Amino acid sequence: MKPRGPLMAEHRLIEEMLSVVRGRVAEMEQRGEADPVFIDTVVDFIRMYADRTHHGKEEDILFRELAGKNMDGKNARLMRELLDEHLFGRQITGELVAAKERYQAGDTAALGEIVEKLKTLAAFYPRHIEKEDNVFFPETESLFTPEELDSMLAEFREFDRKMIHEKYTRLVAGLGGKSRPVL
Repeated sequence: MKPRGPLMAEHRLIEEMLSVVRGRVAEMEQRGEADPVFIDTVVDFIRMYADRTHHGKEEDILFRELAGKNMDGKNARLMRELLDEHLFGRQITGELVAAKERYQAGDTAALGEIVEKLKTLAAFYPRHIEKEDNVFFPETESLFTPEELDSMLAEFREFDRKMIHEKYTRLVAGLGGKSRPVL
């Protein structure tokens, strides 16, 4: 398996979640009320899975390794574009959280913003994923030797192994517990 294999498998789960989001957004629009628990679930999924786990492997491992390669101008621009898109996803997710908090505080007008932010995320990620799966990953993979690809794949596995510990160490610290190093 090559490093793009796990990244593309993660893309499939993200796409599945976005399908669920689209259906729940339609329900919110029909009922005329937001579902704060569902929104919290979506935000957790996006922040921990799509952004920290998935984008973490891309940014902290794949893009880091690509920075040392002689990429052509097209792929260097595309990598910067993908990084900007990661930032966009983080921004929209933050705006979704703010809208949900206003809604929970009694601002029923925030429902429109919640719906708009969820729709934005559901429309944005498939285009981003398509760019990575069909253009960036295949074109940049050839810059690596088989040994480098194997090493990157091993680093992906180690990154994933630590992720659950990182999440719950932060959770406990946020609740007032002692901070501990990630295993």
